[in-house]
Amino acid sequence: MIHLHWARLLRRAPWFACCVVALGPCFFAECGQAQEADLLIADFESDTYGTWTASGEAFGTAPALGTLPGQMAVNGYRGKRLVNSFHQGDRTTGSLTSPSFTIERSFMTFLIGGGRDPMRLAFRLVVDGNVVRSATGPNDQPGGSEELSLEYWDVRDWKGKTGVLQIVDEATGGWGHINIDHVVLTNSQPAAPRVDASRALDLKERYLLFPIKNGAKKRVVTFLVHGERIVRNEMELSDGQPDWWAPMDISLWAGKTGTVVIDKLPSDSQGLELIYQSDRLPGDAPLYGEAKRSQFHFSPMRGWNNDPNGLVYYQGNYHLFFQHNPYGWGWGNMHWGHAVSPDLVQWEELGDKLLPDDMGPMFSGSAVIDWNNTSGLGRNGKPPMVLFYTAAGSPTVQGLAYSHDGKTFQKLKTNPILPQVTPGNRDPKVIWHEPSKHWIMVLYVELPGKQHTVHFYRSRNLTDWSLASVVRGGIDGDKYLFECPDFFPLPVDDDPNDVKWVLLGADSQYAIGSFDGITFQPEHSRLPGHRGRGFYAAQSFSDIPAQDGRRILIGWFQTETKEMPFNQSMSLPLELRLSKTPDGPRMTFKPVTELTQIRQKTYSFDIPLATTKSLNPLSELKGDLWEIQFAASPSSDAILEWDLRGEKLRYTHASRTLEGMGIKVSLPKESTPLGRHLLGLHLFVDRNGFELFTGEGQVYIPIPISFDPSNDQLSFRVVQGETENVKIEAHALRSVWNQEPRR
Repeated sequence: MIHLHWARLLRRAPWFACCVVALGPCFFAECGQAQEADLLIADFESDTYGTWTASGEAFGTAPALGTLPGQMAVNGYRGKRLVNSFHQGDRTTGSLTSPSFTIERSFMTFLIGGGRDPMRLAFRLVVDGNVVRSATGPNDQPGGSEELSLEYWDVRDWKGKTGVLQIVDEATGGWGHINIDHVVLTNSQPAAPRVDASRALDLKERYLLFPIKNGAKKRVVTFLVHGERIVRNEMELSDGQPDWWAPMDISLWAGKTGTVVIDKLPSDSQGLELIYQSDRLPGDAPLYGEAKRSQFHFSPMRGWNNDPNGLVYYQGNYHLFFQHNPYGWGWGNMHWGHAVSPDLVQWEELGDKLLPDDMGPMFSGSAVIDWNNTSGLGRNGKPPMVLFYTAAGSPTVQGLAYSHDGKTFQKLKTNPILPQVTPGNRDPKVIWHEPSKHWIMVLYVELPGKQHTVHFYRSRNLTDWSLASVVRGGIDGDKYLFECPDFFPLPVDDDPNDVKWVLLGADSQYAIGSFDGITFQPEHSRLPGHRGRGFYAAQSFSDIPAQDGRRILIGWFQTETKEMPFNQSMSLPLELRLSKTPDGPRMTFKPVTELTQIRQKTYSFDIPLATTKSLNPLSELKGDLWEIQFAASPSSDAILEWDLRGEKLRYTHASRTLEGMGIKVSLPKESTPLGRHLLGLHLFVDRNGFELFTGEGQVYIPIPISFDPSNDQLSFRVVQGETENVKIEAHALRSVWNQEPRR
């Protein structure tokens, strides 16, 4: 009903009716108070910043007249001027702060553009000294656009309070600037992306489940408990039906109030509303029993993995930490995942232990046990497990975390333990050097001109480090000793009186030499590691008991698993040794003996002479998980071929060459015969790749490949010539996963 006096006015003054229509129905008392006019906070149209306070160089002394020198064309702003922190390019930094004002409306709208970096490029609303809303630009890749777009905050929670706006530019690389214009308080909710959309939840169940859409635009999702930020992640959050659900374990905060804040959502997105709690993970397949899951290579329950980190033996378990994106199928958003195994075969995930923080995402590193408590971090006579990692923010620094039980970790309050050397410093590997009674850290450092180096640091207490020496690798395209270094001693042919030191790079090229606690002196360098592909950033275990004495290595096995809620895996655990050769000592790779426990059934074949007319001895075998040991003495003109579930591998004896599946490898000419045999191969076949060992371990060939699930057949044949003394043992393997229903 329209009030009587309004009805009379409308009849007498038709022009007033037009005004009423324009103002909308809430003009009338029945709909509440009349719509209050918008309040302009800043339009930046003056030739100075007025009462706003500028610091640093990035914002200059006044709002910009559009595009600045060296910048792509800027558009989408209102009027003639805007805030543009590209002053003197992306290298400059600074801030711009408003005077205080009262928040008198329900929403704040603004135009924003420039670079995307929530930590270093931000438009912030501060109330009572706390950042309550924050926005960043859209661009984090080369190319992009300098167009500003309309966004808004819901500020009803702070209505009537005093606020301050901050525009921050702490970024110096590409897209290291931010653009802001036309800030307005309004009661009209705009048809624009929601910024800092939030939802409070009473935390009751084990998991908070986030809807993920592979390839969707990344959004910054912050999780807080009672207002304290726990973690900030980038997620490919789905606006509707997700591809999969990413779990966040929230059991630690049961009974408390949690809040999820998403930096930016389309106005019609259901991403925030779809988030829910559960004690179970959704899906039909048993956990770890999915169709494309490798069955004896470790892979995470959900999300992406890459580098192994912090490999250490502690309290009866092998601990495998790893680079993990729990909320995306691709790389990014780095956490440290954690899994343990008593035998290097059966792994149990324990969740993410190092989460991104204000210092940045958690890049690669290592772990040690501080047996003598040199760090002072031990407790009740128990030595701490100590993790070393790269915090890849700006600056990029090295940090430390520690644990008294190998399950719960806390970061050192005085981090970082090593400041930035250059922006390209990362991947600390720490070891104890008994002769010098010092801890040694080897750190990859990229120097100007793309010089790849490994810096050696020394410490007595794991927290105070001094530079000891530098080893130089390649320059630019030469990847020798490029990132993820490992450093360890190995005896030559198990002789304790002949011990060499090995410096290993991410691609497994290595150097062999001596080390006095300060300087590494290479005797042999640029030696090839693996001869396959898709194997990277391998690391060896620390603190394996002396009575075991093995050096065990695991690498990132780059097995892509499309259409799955997980991606990538780890290589088999490999035992490393140094063996004498005519060219000097060389490293050998062999699968650890613990893998024999997953053999289910063995098929043996002994063929005195195989020719081109011989039948395929493997024709009756079917399955997708195999370990195959092969030995033979081929004739000089022999060519042998294996078909592994549809993928072919060929050996030519005249050139001692193995090729197929994207590789071509020459075997050592002086390969040690296996008894009377001239050729010995050891293969492991999983659903997403295989690993091959030959030449008494001198040649290790990992190959990630997605086998056709409908092809479970094997074959061996002689293509040319003949071969004597063929011996084959084919072991059908079992899965290492406990494929239980989803918990």
